[in-house]
Amino acid sequence: MRMILKWTLRGLFGLILVICLYIGNLFSDRPLSLNHFLAKELLTQLFESPEVMTSVGLFDDFNWLTQHNDKLSLGSEDEALSRHAATLKRRDVLATFEEASLSPDEQITLAIAEFDVNNTIDSFEQFRYHNFPFNQIGGAHLNLVEFMTDLHPINTEQQAWDFIRRVEQFDEVSEARLNWLQRQAKQGIYPPDFVFGHVIRQLSELIQLEDHPITSMFSQKINELDLTAAQQDALQSALATAMSEHLVPGFDRLLKHFEDTRPLANPHDGAWALPNGAAYYAHRLKIYTTTDQTAEDIHQTGLEEVARIESRMLEILTRLGYDGNQSVGALMNALNEDPQFLYPDTPDRKDKVVADYNQMVVDATETITPYFNRMPKAAVEVRAVPEYSEQNAAGGYYMSPSLDGSRPGVFYANLYDIKQTPTYSMQTLAFHEAVPGHHLQNALNQENESLSLYRKHGYYTSAYGEGWALYAERLATEAGLLTSDYDELGVLQSELFRAVRLVVDTGLHHKRWTREEAMAYMKRITGMSDTEVQAEIERYIVWPGQACSYKVGMLSILELRERARNALGDRFSIQDFHSLILDHGEPPLFVLEKLVDDWIVAES
Repeated sequence: MRMILKWTLRGLFGLILVICLYIGNLFSDRPLSLNHFLAKELLTQLFESPEVMTSVGLFDDFNWLTQHNDKLSLGSEDEALSRHAATLKRRDVLATFEEASLSPDEQITLAIAEFDVNNTIDSFEQFRYHNFPFNQIGGAHLNLVEFMTDLHPINTEQQAWDFIRRVEQFDEVSEARLNWLQRQAKQGIYPPDFVFGHVIRQLSELIQLEDHPITSMFSQKINELDLTAAQQDALQSALATAMSEHLVPGFDRLLKHFEDTRPLANPHDGAWALPNGAAYYAHRLKIYTTTDQTAEDIHQTGLEEVARIESRMLEILTRLGYDGNQSVGALMNALNEDPQFLYPDTPDRKDKVVADYNQMVVDATETITPYFNRMPKAAVEVRAVPEYSEQNAAGGYYMSPSLDGSRPGVFYANLYDIKQTPTYSMQTLAFHEAVPGHHLQNALNQENESLSLYRKHGYYTSAYGEGWALYAERLATEAGLLTSDYDELGVLQSELFRAVRLVVDTGLHHKRWTREEAMAYMKRITGMSDTEVQAEIERYIVWPGQACSYKVGMLSILELRERARNALGDRFSIQDFHSLILDHGEPPLFVLEKLVDDWIVAES
């Protein structure tokens, strides 16, 4: 009861705070301050998205006031145009702030906000239909199901009915998505054929109601509630009706669209084949790396990093007694399939892998703590990727804890293919997704009370987030968390993987490689399994530029660390450096560079 009261009071405080900020600025054309303006804009977006309100977790106890928990965003054309008009207005207001009148911290905030808003406007006005919202890894259909199974709370009977009301809107949401696809088709833009194949298979599975992930999860959740048999029967019956009358027809119309238009699939795989494709790819690289590096620059950096990491790996493999005349990829491929590094393919193997991952997180937390001035209060746990999406999902991903503390951070491990989980590679994935990687970065950011609302939640770039997570793998190595040469091979294979991403992403979208050419290169260099290579390359095709952010971000953080260490000498503190990187929100790399340079001057 005490814990429930604690979170209820925190939720009430948060709700009052954000509503006061929202109302206090809502009717002002010229805000009192930059932070107030950006807070108003952020909160406006929050209140316009029932899904975001649910995922935040602060508002669940006050749904009687917010009325969000039984609604879904439709994603209509009118909504899109309204958001764009608001973005244009936001740019105009930002232009009214004079940099000289702002504090140093506000100057950084303004630079971030202007960078973000200009990218958003360019994306809408120049490249609105260049992306593929229905894809095999994070498509709109998968996101909708995952939101219902993973994020919608069912802690009361009312929340169970809210769940059903949301399912009843699946046909409306699907219709809005279909309208968008039809407008995209008028632009002559279609995804490659393999995307059609995956989406058609997934939609076909999601309209089969037997053992459906939504109904299975719903049954499990309501069984945990204190309900009578009659109440449970009423809920089950209402959900069954909603699934058959709303989910199935909506997803079926989308399925028919993809079946009918598959003959029009793009015969090429890269962004270069889209209208104004070179400019589109340059735009995506700017967004994801937050630099002005060209595709050619990134490609060459990738090749150099691949050569450097391969050399170190070959040195270790030769020392371990492997044939140094073979390529690193061939040796690692054999290593990946060595039974001594694989879990037995037993019915309970997922449980065993998850338990081992959780222990790795505990061990990493204990060892890495001295490298930081503070550690997050929020817990992190490891779970298996849901079965309905594991076939095409990445090897692992992270979900932040809820703001009210009711949901921990979660590292989702993909356990679909046993060959994707050799034991020597598990530590580095845990470092990346949990501690000291994404969990440290995200949870510390959420718990940072000194940040403005916008700096905490208003902007994110994977150059920072993924750059930190890849840097975290190196940091864990430096902290002594590895105990064998095989463990180091796991870390190096992970870094090689990200270096290869620079090569294949730019290869696909700039140098016009085919899907098969990119898969062959990644397989040859990394030794990853065929299943994993295919999933990764297909991910890069539907998500241009994002794969480059990891290594670009990591190299930037490492360069800044060495710059500070060389400049400060004995005055350099690794704990203070990490605070500098982690305590300023989730900024673009050009902001990190300014923060470090200013710190060097101040400490000198």
